[in-house]
Amino acid sequence: MLDDREAAALARWNTPTIYNGWEALTRSERTSLRVNLDPVTDYLPEAGPIVGTAVTLVIEPSNPRWPRELPDAVHAYRAYVASVPGPKVVVVQDLDAVTIGSFWGEVNANVHRALGCVGAITDGAIRDLDEVRALGFKSLARRLCVGHAYAQPVRWNVPVTVFGTEVRPGDLIHADQHGFMVIPEEDREGLPEAAAYLDAAERATLIGVVAAHRGTPEEALPKLREAQERFGERVMARYRGRGEF
Repeated sequence: MLDDREAAALARWNTPTIYNGWEALTRSERTSLRVNLDPVTDYLPEAGPIVGTAVTLVIEPSNPRWPRELPDAVHAYRAYVASVPGPKVVVVQDLDAVTIGSFWGEVNANVHRALGCVGAITDGAIRDLDEVRALGFKSLARRLCVGHAYAQPVRWNVPVTVFGTEVRPGDLIHADQHGFMVIPEEDREGLPEAAAYLDAAERATLIGVVAAHRGTPEEALPKLREAQERFGERVMARYRGRGEF
């Protein structure tokens, strides 16, 4: 279970830095990590990262059958969201090939905040952007739109596919303006510390050398080679690999 302390420790770092920490400590193949494969837009980038347990939803705003066939779906869906310990990130799959309506706007941002959610990821659209931003509710989406059409819960608490990546109920999500990643359960322990260690190692070696360099580009090359070696040695002294370089 994700508690506020772990969430705050992870949210201190942006998503690429959390990725760097994961890469250093994991035993998994680097390309196995579940991240967004398609472009995604963060409509509140200045708020920084969000971290939360995934609650999942499927919608199909183009289809008028759902309000008739599932008249109580919204209440059942909200009960599901409320039952999951927070903090939570809502991950919404829009089944429409062409976006026609949005589940996300001023009302649902306020509702989901009251239900313990810190943000949403949808491969569809959001609207009421000024109001959602003023609320401080982070939304990652494919685009904006003006209407909602027949946007309502169709299925929930099921695996969903958004931006080319499967997200399952209960997954741990880290997201910011760069995109999102699913943190594997087996790599959670020590991840904030690994991110901090990699960040410090970069600053003490490669970034530090570049910042202090006052010579020619050619004179920078041997310094960079040596700094890169020191970076790799620092990472290997504590973790399994040489890190990014």
